[in-house]
Amino acid sequence: MERERLFGMQREVFVGIDVAKAHLDVAYNDEADCTRYTNDDAGISQLVDHLKSRQATLVVLEATGGYQRQVLSELLAAGLPSVAVNPRQVRDFAKALGKLEKTDEIDAKVLARFAACIRPATRPVVDDTTQEFQALLARRRQLMEMLVAEKNRLHQRATKAVSRSIEAHIDWLKKQVRDTDKDLENRLRNSPAWGPRVEVLESEPGVGHITSMTLLSELPELGTLNRKQIAKLSGLAPLNRDSGTQRGQRSIWGGRATVRTALYMATLVATRFNPTIKTFYNRLLSHGKAKKVALIAAMRKLLTILNAKLRDHTRASNPKILPT
Repeated sequence: MERERLFGMQREVFVGIDVAKAHLDVAYNDEADCTRYTNDDAGISQLVDHLKSRQATLVVLEATGGYQRQVLSELLAAGLPSVAVNPRQVRDFAKALGKLEKTDEIDAKVLARFAACIRPATRPVVDDTTQEFQALLARRRQLMEMLVAEKNRLHQRATKAVSRSIEAHIDWLKKQVRDTDKDLENRLRNSPAWGPRVEVLESEPGVGHITSMTLLSELPELGTLNRKQIAKLSGLAPLNRDSGTQRGQRSIWGGRATVRTALYMATLVATRFNPTIKTFYNRLLSHGKAKKVALIAAMRKLLTILNAKLRDHTRASNPKILPT
């Protein structure tokens, strides 16, 4: 510390924030103590001001059931490099450090150390429009899950009274899904930023409104990365499992589940009605690939096509970044 002061060196400050519904526990990689803020407008404002004064190098939070969204948005809006990471990654990191116990303070300190050692890449700033679409799409997924659960209950030979109750709930859920779809459609129609990009994605056979909007909201990097990077980010890149002379079976792992789910449904349609994907999928099957393996490969190819389409559209709509 004294050497840094004498030579004018800027010490990097890595911050870990453990997020709960009511409070935020904040730890720094160069301090032993934690600080607690309330998880509300006043507490988040105090936290942002303090991190700006400290010139934080990177702030890492866990994705905690949505409780991290406001603080993450405020940090990014303030120009602080911040990212919400998968809790499983942080827990594995903690185990590797021998930290088997778990408290809010310990979690914050582990996150700070995770930030300093791993330095996860930050995601693009999510604007208000994207957040609205994310919330509506998340709600639609919840309604669809409840709808599937109620339909399953209806087939479990329930009594007449229970069946009537389930059927009434199913009708209500269907109406809620229709209303949500109308809301999404109206917002899309009135969004000059989203409309053209959705049209580009939907020009590919098999890709519909829900798929295109899910990709744009949950995968904002689409069109900015190369095919290998976007596949890995989505959890569609085959990962090696080799050791010594042994060659394990490649498999996909991690990534963004909502993106994979949307691509899965789109690819099922594309294998029937999209000439490029259909030919690719059938060729893999003819070479003896299992249907599941062929379908995942087709998902990855569809994602690559969409990534290239959105990239080329962005370049064409902005002459400043056209290749020379």
